[in-house]
Amino acid sequence: MTCLAEYSNPYHIKSSTLTHTPDTTKLCDLTSSPSASMDELKPSPPNSSPLTPLGFLERAATVYADCPSIIYNSTTYTWAETCRRCLKMASSISSLGIRRGDVVSVLAPNIPAMYELHFAIPMAGAVLNTVNLRLDSRTISVVLRHAQSKLVFVDYQSESVVLEALSLFPPNIEKPLIVLIADDSESGIPSSKRDMYGNYEEMISNGDPNFDWVRPESEFDPLTLNYTSGTTSSPKGVVHSHRGTFIVSLDSLIEWSVPKEPVYLWTLPMFHANGWSYTWGMAAAGGINVCLRKFDAAAIYAAIRKYKVTHMCGAPVVLNMLTNVPDGKALEKPVYIMTAGAPPPAAVLLRTESLGFVVSHGYGLTETGGLVVCCTWKQKWNKFPAAEKARFKARQGVRTPGMAAIDVIDPESGKSVRRDGKCLGEIVLRGGCIMLGYLKDPEATAKAMKNGWLFTGDVGVMHPDGYLEIKDRSKDVIISGGENLSSVEVESVLYSHPAVNEAAVVARPDEFWGESPCAFLSLKEAVKEKPTEKEVVEFCRSKLPHFMVPKTVVIKEELPKTSTGKIQKVCTQRNGQSNGIHQNESDVVGQLPFVCVCWNYHNFITNQ
Repeated sequence: MTCLAEYSNPYHIKSSTLTHTPDTTKLCDLTSSPSASMDELKPSPPNSSPLTPLGFLERAATVYADCPSIIYNSTTYTWAETCRRCLKMASSISSLGIRRGDVVSVLAPNIPAMYELHFAIPMAGAVLNTVNLRLDSRTISVVLRHAQSKLVFVDYQSESVVLEALSLFPPNIEKPLIVLIADDSESGIPSSKRDMYGNYEEMISNGDPNFDWVRPESEFDPLTLNYTSGTTSSPKGVVHSHRGTFIVSLDSLIEWSVPKEPVYLWTLPMFHANGWSYTWGMAAAGGINVCLRKFDAAAIYAAIRKYKVTHMCGAPVVLNMLTNVPDGKALEKPVYIMTAGAPPPAAVLLRTESLGFVVSHGYGLTETGGLVVCCTWKQKWNKFPAAEKARFKARQGVRTPGMAAIDVIDPESGKSVRRDGKCLGEIVLRGGCIMLGYLKDPEATAKAMKNGWLFTGDVGVMHPDGYLEIKDRSKDVIISGGENLSSVEVESVLYSHPAVNEAAVVARPDEFWGESPCAFLSLKEAVKEKPTEKEVVEFCRSKLPHFMVPKTVVIKEELPKTSTGKIQKVCTQRNGQSNGIHQNESDVVGQLPFVCVCWNYHNFITNQ
């Protein structure tokens, strides 16, 4: 490009005073192909620094140095303090002999240490593995052994379950070091010092604030190892790169239109896909991270009022919880809430927005590291009635700006389904934030990533306007009389019943139709006149084609959840034998692809 600048008049344009003749000794070869010349321009150190979200923290410490970064009970840190603490912790982790690529695990709720370790662990060159603290000791033991964790940070409330998990290690397998995360603001059982390597705050105190943190050699170096919740299969270890996490962190901010310095309330577990990557995103935006160890609806509303919360995330079950409050007072100022994790019923969205929440709806997987599809709102939809707007918002939407492509394809032909909102197919994704693969499982990786796509296992339709809508998990589609029936669609109708708190629809064997829908429900506590099973069936019949109406309705006090808060659909023979339905139906329930029993979100969260 320099030599082109030297040749200022290649066309011999004459003026009244001068005819310029170029100096041919300075000319580039103008006959050569531009593409050939450009091919000589290669990546070099100035233009190819590996992308990593860890740099967001350094920038935040400069731009937002004196601004609050973390608020937890009576503790407040600034971004300068958070950066300093993370560097000191990274230094201490490195001093333990942890090297590039080693796995370091964390079991903790949404507390400052959990947030800091999202930076400190990879700053030491290690791979971050956040473990679901709701898992039992056996599953935790399996995860730690599969990940080959070298070091485990454990919150004091999870100490006993982790020690039990380590006791299950075979004698020939080396156990990881354990560091206790104490909490001065909570009263707990004192730790057994003999089982702990050290204390979290002591490691920070002993660390070097000038530690030269370990930068990735390649942007494809692993950053995180997250295990799937196993709703349809055994948990798998999903590995994400620095590059992919960098992309999805910024992409999620852009799609949600997150401004600078938001006040973000942590109701989404950070161990769940790293809080959909908003752990790093909040550093990029200079936000305030309001941490809650545990919460219920009252705690959320109290935090919103006290800290003037602007943004929060949560699964649809959180939306449902927020709407089931006695007073039902609207918010003084709007709070933006992103929901994902399961298709939210339109009725729940409608109730949530009526309280002053501005709901955005996204879609992502552990394998995408965050939300990669979002129901991007169109201004023209504002003219529709509230119920119609909620129906639009219940769709998953379009790809986010950082994604390359999404599609719904026919599993047999491999071609895109018709954009009519009716033809079912499997949702496939392509983009820079897709996982590197499953740890130690090349077969599962090859099965999920093929033909240039990530196959999600989710069944959906594409509407004429190009917006995607999930209809079911591929294993949960009910085939009745040759018709594909969406359990999610039936559940959406059930949620619109004023007495229904939660719903799960499953397939039951049918001698005539092959399969027919069976609904499991829990009812709202405040309901005085509880509907009968027959009344629920009649309600569905008034809103659905007859072949989609549940043939069986089972009302329970609670429905179960997976460890990440999704309604769990797991078949167990013993549950089927204790559901209290007719003999022929009892046999049916015992064979269901999944059976829903009891669960209460309030107790689940407050008693974790």
